[in-house]
Amino acid sequence: MNVQETEKSKEMTLDLFGMTCANCALRIEKGLSKVPGVSEARVNFARETAFVRFGNGTEPSDLVSKVESLGYTAKEHSEKNLAETNRAHEREIEKLRTRFWFSLVFSAPLFYTMVSHFGILSFLPMPSLLMHPWIQFLFAAPAQFWIGFPFYKGAYRALKNGTANMDVLVALGTTAAFGYSLANSLSIGFARGDLLFLTEPHHGAYPPLYYETSAVLLSFLLGGKWMEALAKGRSSQAIRTLLSLKPETARIKKGEDWIEVPSEFLKPGDQIRIRPGEKIPTDGEVEEGTSALDESMLTGESLPVEKSVGSKVIGGTVNGNGSLIVRAEKIGSETLLSSIVKTVEEAQASRAPIQRIADRISAIFVPSVVLIAAVDFLLWYFFLEPGILSSALEKSIAVLVIACPCALGLATPVSLLVGTGKAASRGILFRNAEALESAATLGILAFDKTGTLTEGKPSVTGFLSEGNSESETLRRIASAESVSEHPLAKAIVDFGKKHRIRIESPQDFKAQPGGGIRANSDGFKVTVGNAEFLSSDSGNLPSNLIAKSGEWESQGKSVVWGRVDGAPTSWAIFALEDELKDTTSEAVEELKNLGLRLVLLTGDHKRTAENIASRIGIREIKASLLPKDKSNEIASLQSSGAKVGMAGDGINDAPALAKADVGFAMGNGTDIAMETAGVVLVKGDLRRLADAVKISRATVLNIKENLFWALAYNGLGIPIAAAGYLAPWIAGAAMAFSSVSVVANALRLRRK
Repeated sequence: MNVQETEKSKEMTLDLFGMTCANCALRIEKGLSKVPGVSEARVNFARETAFVRFGNGTEPSDLVSKVESLGYTAKEHSEKNLAETNRAHEREIEKLRTRFWFSLVFSAPLFYTMVSHFGILSFLPMPSLLMHPWIQFLFAAPAQFWIGFPFYKGAYRALKNGTANMDVLVALGTTAAFGYSLANSLSIGFARGDLLFLTEPHHGAYPPLYYETSAVLLSFLLGGKWMEALAKGRSSQAIRTLLSLKPETARIKKGEDWIEVPSEFLKPGDQIRIRPGEKIPTDGEVEEGTSALDESMLTGESLPVEKSVGSKVIGGTVNGNGSLIVRAEKIGSETLLSSIVKTVEEAQASRAPIQRIADRISAIFVPSVVLIAAVDFLLWYFFLEPGILSSALEKSIAVLVIACPCALGLATPVSLLVGTGKAASRGILFRNAEALESAATLGILAFDKTGTLTEGKPSVTGFLSEGNSESETLRRIASAESVSEHPLAKAIVDFGKKHRIRIESPQDFKAQPGGGIRANSDGFKVTVGNAEFLSSDSGNLPSNLIAKSGEWESQGKSVVWGRVDGAPTSWAIFALEDELKDTTSEAVEELKNLGLRLVLLTGDHKRTAENIASRIGIREIKASLLPKDKSNEIASLQSSGAKVGMAGDGINDAPALAKADVGFAMGNGTDIAMETAGVVLVKGDLRRLADAVKISRATVLNIKENLFWALAYNGLGIPIAAAGYLAPWIAGAAMAFSSVSVVANALRLRRK
């Protein structure tokens, strides 16, 4: 069993088979919740899965047995079982298709007898044989008891467990129509003394029959179920697309040879050869070669990403024209692709707060419909058309069959299924449905600075020197700094490399904490550090460099001084800052256009924060904040009544991410930030935050549309049917259409 263990509990996902409506999902959920040791159970009708959290005293087999005791089938949900599960669902769809076409064989002649009575179609020839009661019985009986058997089976197990579902409504309605027709055939046949109706009655009039009602109704229902199953399959395409990214085989080195093995048998440390155009089989690091990888399917990054020796690669991405040798680092469930799939599945299995409305209604829906149908029958039979059994029966049957909890049950999960899948394809991972729903109503969005708006590491943005040649001064200072671990020193070394400076190892390196370093480079004494360190070491600093240093510092930049002793002595200053990400300005502008109020929360000095904020157009700034202060600021913003989001990447952001209504973690940030947040932006691209808000708004709007139409459909359809304005077969067609229309509306999200 693919069971994940935490410190105190286990988690398991089951694939479910045999559900026919939302009430089935509720029944399985309640049943699993009653299993001893189960602390949480969530059933997703659209995905046909169950997520269960249970204690160490409960076995996975207990969960499967419980589902089976309710009359359904359950299997472990895992990548290994994916192909088998897909085949099982395909077999169910095939069964629905086959039963539908067989039902048409039996119902088509009866449907013909029905429509030929319509005024506009009265010109159609009507063979009297088709109107014969027992001929109609021969067509209707197989449809009722063979084609319709799954409805009886579902109704039986629902009633056996003390609940009612759509199958109960269908079984009641069709049985009433079929039973009434059979009773009429027998009673009138006996009364005439011609049970077989061998003598055609006067004017060709046979007893009032409703065989066509049950047969045609079952055909429409099966057709609707078939289309619904196909549509639900398309709605989960995102998961299947993600899983298909992983290649089935990989080419690894064994001794001096390269051999092909199934990807699932890769081990950390394996050397893997990736040829041009092939998919990367697992996460790893490039050991040889250069190429550009297409990472769009996982991160949403549209441009190819250059890779060379030392670069990290992600399993499932596509190699460009170069050839690579990659060392495997993470395999199986540890890879980014697997974690994305797991996160998306968990989000799709979770229940959005808005779903509670549908759950409450679904729980009382079927019993209420049965009561309405019974009252409607009594009203027509005793008061509106006294004594006319056929008319009262027809209207109550229409009420039973037009009412369907499926559309209501599908309204939320199928939209979540498509919305979270769409987000995943853009490199956005919603960890649960609540985060997706909350993101749609955000009014305020707060940002950390370092690593969220900026690159998260300093870089040299200004350089000025005097004395010896600029390149020689830079070469000696960068060489002196090359052995230092300080982030500012690394930035200076990187700056030297960008200018094609030859970096050499220094001698006599000494570092003074809080001041700087001293070293010999190429025979010259080099001193690098802050202004106080250099002035204490050599006295006065050059006035023109002091002026430029002050200018840079007023802009919120850090300034590093350098001196190279010689004839003449060379001086240099470096301006360093954590640069904005290339996408930050564009993302901030887009978030403003979405109507969000933006706030910067940072631990940096106010001057630095103001410099960054002014460049991207954020007006509200809170600087010099400790982690607890950030959390308090989020609480203060929430006190206004607005929903507040927080975007961050570091350990110091975790309290604020947890406090916010929705936390957005940069995928290149710390593990604790990603675990705390409700949304993860895989590539750390801030533009994806705007996409996340857009997708959540579109998804929630889609859910509301689905709920509105599902409720409006039943709110209008039931009274119309009760008033006698809908024939049962039309009611059945409308019921089938309602579920399909809800799924079709959700699928529109894929095109946005």
